[in-house]
Amino acid sequence: MGIVHWGVIGAGDIVIRRVAPAIAEIENCEFTAITRNSSDLAEVSARELGAKRWYSDWREMLTDKEIDAVYVATPVHLHAEQTIASAEAGKHVLCEKPMALDPGECVRMIDSCRENHVRLGIAYYRRFYPILARVRELLASGEIGKPVVAQMNAFEYLDMSADGPRGWFLQKSKSGGGPMMDFGCHRLEVLTDLFGEVKKTSSLVSNTYFEREVEDTATALLEFDSGTSASVTVTHAAQESCDTLDIYGTKGSIHIPVLNKGMMNIRTAESEREEQHPPHRNVHLPLISDFADAIANGTDVRVDGSTGLEVAGLIRKIYRG
Repeated sequence: MGIVHWGVIGAGDIVIRRVAPAIAEIENCEFTAITRNSSDLAEVSARELGAKRWYSDWREMLTDKEIDAVYVATPVHLHAEQTIASAEAGKHVLCEKPMALDPGECVRMIDSCRENHVRLGIAYYRRFYPILARVRELLASGEIGKPVVAQMNAFEYLDMSADGPRGWFLQKSKSGGGPMMDFGCHRLEVLTDLFGEVKKTSSLVSNTYFEREVEDTATALLEFDSGTSASVTVTHAAQESCDTLDIYGTKGSIHIPVLNKGMMNIRTAESEREEQHPPHRNVHLPLISDFADAIANGTDVRVDGSTGLEVAGLIRKIYRG
């Protein structure tokens, strides 16, 4: 297969700012169709984002024989249904994170894609960050010794109305949870990629400021089989934003003050230095390019359903305390 023809379900902020521009830029991709609940809105989105055609019903879009792959960019509670239907229609699926509401849905998504011989990818795009590739190199080299403690903080002030366009974030039945589900999942994926399997978890999940159905703040403590301990703290209630990764080893440490920017500081007893490894200007592009190449070349997807299932399992444990 040469060109991968994409159908996109949803037209929210991620699609507008990242997914559509990435598909347009990648040489072996074409933006074939988009779907929204209204035909008029779908037409507007198609014309603005560069899709060839549009549908008001995502199920109808799945009958489009030209489409090879579907990007699912809808609220979390719709991911399983839309992924399974796409697989049954013979379409490869790249699904937004978090993968689904619970591990059971993740398993059904994986099984459906396997049974229908299509690929399944999950949009944990930080796997493609050059700075995290560099962290993996540093850990493997032994420069900072054995990693003992890792800490990640992600703070994003979010005060929204329940009846606003993104009000579904505040409904647990649709979002699955608050910031731990929303962007904490990204940090869990980073840590499991760096340190391997988690053998023990504990957590504190609470509402420190907002009165909501979902938490506004959560901290998870992870113990890895490798012996490393890690903490992840996320919140929607702190005014100051935060996006840090710090790793402390027996011989040195790694400090990333803003993960999404790509600057890092490496400290040992002998030296201290700064390195720059910024992400692609469109952080979704390497993810979508990898998925398209896997379809075109018959290779494995780098971030597949097993990653989404692993993170979903951790989130379930975290919410259960």
